[in-house]
Amino acid sequence: MEGRKIKAVVFDLDGTLLDTLEDLCNATNWALRHNGLPERTLDEVRTFVGNGVRRLIERAVPRGTGATQLERVFADFKAYYVDHCQEFTCLYDGVAELLRRLKEAGLRLAIVSNKLQAGVDELYTRYFSDSVEVAVGERQGVARKPQPDMVRIALDALGVKAEDAVYVGDSDVDLMTARNSGLPCISVLWGFRDKDFLVAHGATCLVERPEEITNLLTC
Repeated sequence: MEGRKIKAVVFDLDGTLLDTLEDLCNATNWALRHNGLPERTLDEVRTFVGNGVRRLIERAVPRGTGATQLERVFADFKAYYVDHCQEFTCLYDGVAELLRRLKEAGLRLAIVSNKLQAGVDELYTRYFSDSVEVAVGERQGVARKPQPDMVRIALDALGVKAEDAVYVGDSDVDLMTARNSGLPCISVLWGFRDKDFLVAHGATCLVERPEEITNLLTC
C-alpha cells in the first residue's frame, strides 16, 4: 500500500471474512442428492468455489449432466442455501476486531461477493451491518468477479476512487478482480486457497492473521 492514502477497503466474503464452506457444501450436496446425483466432499467443494454459485454447481454435477437437470440442481441449491446459509458459517477469528479497528480509523468498508445477493444480504444483516457500509452480491445485469463491475458499484456507493482503495481476498479470482479494478490486493492465508497457490497466481502481499491488515492500513 506504499504511496497510497487508503480511504476504503473492499473485502471478498467467503474465505476472507466468513468461513462459509460447510454450509456451501451442505447446500450443494442437498441439491445433488435431491436430483439423484452423487455428492461431493468438502475438499472438492473448496476447489469449486470462487466464481459464483452457478459455477459451483456446474463444477459439482457429473460431467455430461444435461442443461435441464443442471438448472434443477441450481434452483434447488439456491432455495436451500438461502434458508440454511447460517447453520455452520462463522466469522474467522480476529475478523470482527479487524473491521471494528478499520472503521474506528476512519476507513470506509465494503463487501463484494459472487454469492447471490439474497445470501449476501442475509449474512450482511447478521454479521456486518454495524461496520460495513456496502455489500454487493451477484445480481442480474452486473458482471461477476473477476470483472471490475461489482467493485466499481461498491466504490461509487462509498464515494471513493479506485486509487484510494485496497482489495482483500483469499483466491485467484480476488487477485484478478483487484487487478482488473486497479486496486492493490492483500491476500489472506486463512481462506480457501493456500500460499503456494496464491503466489503462483501473482500474490505479493500475503497475511496470516487479520491484525496484520490493521497494521498495514492504519500505521
